[in-house]
Amino acid sequence: MNLTPALQERYTTEHQSALQAQRLAEEIAFAPVAFQVSRLMLKFGVLEALHQAEEGLTIDALSVQTGLSVYAVKVLIEASLSIGTVRTTDDRFFLTKAGWFLLRDKATRINMDFVQEVCYQGLFHLEEALREGKPAGLKVFGQWPTLYEGLSQLPATAQEKWFAFDHYYSDVSFADALRIVFATPVHRLLDVGGNTGRFALKTVEFNPEVQVTIMDLPPQLTLMREHIAGKQGADRIKGYGVNLLDPKSAFPTGFDAIWMSQFLDCFSEEEVVSILRRAAAAMNEQTVLYILEPYWDRQQHETGAYCLTQISVYFTAMANGNSKMYHSGDMLHCIEQAGLQVAAVYDHLGGSNSHTLLKLMKPSEVKHSA
Repeated sequence: MNLTPALQERYTTEHQSALQAQRLAEEIAFAPVAFQVSRLMLKFGVLEALHQAEEGLTIDALSVQTGLSVYAVKVLIEASLSIGTVRTTDDRFFLTKAGWFLLRDKATRINMDFVQEVCYQGLFHLEEALREGKPAGLKVFGQWPTLYEGLSQLPATAQEKWFAFDHYYSDVSFADALRIVFATPVHRLLDVGGNTGRFALKTVEFNPEVQVTIMDLPPQLTLMREHIAGKQGADRIKGYGVNLLDPKSAFPTGFDAIWMSQFLDCFSEEEVVSILRRAAAAMNEQTVLYILEPYWDRQQHETGAYCLTQISVYFTAMANGNSKMYHSGDMLHCIEQAGLQVAAVYDHLGGSNSHTLLKLMKPSEVKHSA
């Protein structure tokens, strides 16, 4: 298994003493408790109060500032001491570095909100999902075959946190990706699984002449039209409704570039091959297919790989029951099976350095670059 140096060091060698390993095992056992305590330390303003108090705060002072009872503050603070988000000196409490990241790190807050509002209840059904290959946890929201059919009908808060999560993990890489895509002329671009049109809007803003077609489920196209209405370049964005899980659904032709951003991770490997084969059938000799994904094995920092492998469990329990955040080797195998070849690989796109852009063409047209 090919891994980046940071992952190779972490995943191939035992680093912990017996006591450290026991501690980690207990952290896993109590993980749902630690999550809810930390979430409420944020919601009730305890972490914020500690952040504002350079000299720390007592239990009584925290009770006054947050409006919580002394009992409630003690329960949360004592648990947080063990979790590691606060520390204490002389009966006063202070925010730790981990507490600061919970409070101020955007990625952490987005992940926590997503887990709470979209995943938490459904994860109770993970065992069923793994055994059946279906998103068993989705039943907490509705009776849809996958989350994508029901996305427009999710409760408002769940929908808000889902889109915040989805957009955060893709938006950071769009600027870098657009410079690569438009290094050669692109007049017509097909945005596959374009969702609410965020990349399409960035595209028409980046290039004043390009025409973009978003290919997605009809309900998603309705959300897309609502989202782009009145925005600059919206008149150059069109929709093409299709269910790509239907193997008979063909791709439209005549595009210079086909774009897939965090799209293929929504499908099983067999479905990925089917989609890529249909994309290849619609490509001419000059068409370029771009795939933007965060592959867990190509992360520069282990924290990124940790987040991505945990996100895979969301796909299992909630989204569709059969996809994941892929190892790049699995995706490259799917590309080969679909009859396409990689012309170039661009790693570490975006401020988080988490995304990889693959440039694909038909085999006879490939001239490798990096």
